[in-house]
Amino acid sequence: MADTAPPIIVTRTEPGASETAARLREKGLEAIVSPALELASRDEALPDLSEFGGLVFTSANGVRFFAEASEARDLPAWCVGPATASEALREGFSPVHQSSGNAHDLAHYIAHHWSGTRKALLHVANAAAKGDLACALETEGFDVTFAALYEARQAPSLSPDALALLKSGARTICLVHSAKGANAFLSLANGLNLSKTDFVVISPQAAASLEQVPSGGVHVARHPDEAHLMDCLDEALAGR
Repeated sequence: MADTAPPIIVTRTEPGASETAARLREKGLEAIVSPALELASRDEALPDLSEFGGLVFTSANGVRFFAEASEARDLPAWCVGPATASEALREGFSPVHQSSGNAHDLAHYIAHHWSGTRKALLHVANAAAKGDLACALETEGFDVTFAALYEARQAPSLSPDALALLKSGARTICLVHSAKGANAFLSLANGLNLSKTDFVVISPQAAASLEQVPSGGVHVARHPDEAHLMDCLDEALAGR
């Protein structure tokens, strides 16, 4: 596969980009790290944690930024997907509950597995993530507070290797992990010919803007997580 597969540009934020690239290289694929977004902490203080019956994390980055801001690890951590749950366990949270799918699936999971008496939750995420999760939980009788400990900003540029590859006109695959990442990539790649670039994306939301530009094709994972994204990549490679 390594001799014939096209290079793969990984656009997710760090440290996830390097982790994904390492997995690709273990499979014998050429991976080029070029995050379309950068994460930056925000000057926002956490509320009094004694007021909450649990923490909600919709990404591994939320876990990391909370761990930097607080030493508290004894509140139940409700996590979307295995990557977020693994990060919570690595940071020492206990207990850790894991749902599959997206934020909507997590809300459903919490509502049906909650056993505590205090239905107050703190959702820790990036500044753009406030919205549907809180609404879904509030309809189930939860009181949700949102803590935007970090934000995702467009990277200043594509990496030199990624830019050179795209300019070369060679067949390329681009991995996209979020809708915001897709929009940032298109902004950074403005003016480049993407007709030989295939996009392998984590969700229909991430695919939406990419489907509006001429490309080699847009392949959408069947489920919005890293494992299914890798399956989608394998299918895209098999059909090249």
